[in-house]
Amino acid sequence: MPPLTTTTQTRSRPAAILIAGPTASGKSGLALALARAFDGVVINTDSMQVYADLRRLSARPCDAEEAQAPHRLYGHVDGAVNFSAGHFVREAVPLLAALQAQERLPIFVGGTGLYFRALEEGLSNLPAVPDAVRAEIRLQAEGRPTEALHADLAIVDPAGAEILRPSDRARVMRALEIFAATGKPISAFHGQRLPGPLMGLPLLKLFLAPERDTLRQRIDARFISMIRDGALDEVAALRERRLDPMLPIMRAHGVPGLIAHLDGAISRDEAILRGQADTRRYAKRQFTWFRHQMGADWLWTAPEASLALAEARLTSPGGR
Repeated sequence: MPPLTTTTQTRSRPAAILIAGPTASGKSGLALALARAFDGVVINTDSMQVYADLRRLSARPCDAEEAQAPHRLYGHVDGAVNFSAGHFVREAVPLLAALQAQERLPIFVGGTGLYFRALEEGLSNLPAVPDAVRAEIRLQAEGRPTEALHADLAIVDPAGAEILRPSDRARVMRALEIFAATGKPISAFHGQRLPGPLMGLPLLKLFLAPERDTLRQRIDARFISMIRDGALDEVAALRERRLDPMLPIMRAHGVPGLIAHLDGAISRDEAILRGQADTRRYAKRQFTWFRHQMGADWLWTAPEASLALAEARLTSPGGR
């Protein structure tokens, strides 16, 4: 990469840039622009873009974009892996150390709020669940409604059940697995928190907040573009693997509907409508989560103003 020009030299640079926002808000474009201008490395902070199986359906950067600046933690995990925020942090720690040694600017970008929280606040130090225990719990849960599983959890872990939605099957299952593996409720481990690798460091944190109608239109158009570019073929290949339907990749936005179409249960157009609706609902949850769960030091900005805001913060004395 050529040396930075005088217009892009920083006088007071943060330890990292964090770029969050709803899906289809333009986060990746902003991260790439800042990486090119400030000798940065774009680091995936999205729970679906880690998977190799769904490049198009997860809207991962294309080859041309990755050629313009270094990208890390994209598409390196097999779909059969239950990748978690804990896995993400364990991979981010040595990467951050390497970038610090190289004096490169880490730029974390994505839509997974828990990953951003883990970078700063850390995660509960939950115990590992043996594969055999996980398989047994999932066998017992097969065919049972999530509400019934939540009722089971309320018996052994009332405090844990109280904070989990009865419809949140993934987290209810996780709590049941931990109890089966340890004999202790998941709530017993919540106070045991490991510090995050960015805790206490100076950070520039941006949340891209598009106008809602515009975002909905972008989401719908992008889903159709994904189908046109081969997303259905990706899902067909994933379907052939017959993976556990509880795995994160099998619940990615668009995957259940497209599999239903491939199974002959619904039409292609209905699968597209389902994928668009699922993605719009997810974007709404992203707005809500960041508004209520993240700190006031996140700068909310319209996507079209985000680059100028970031450049001003990165080049002004003291980052102000």
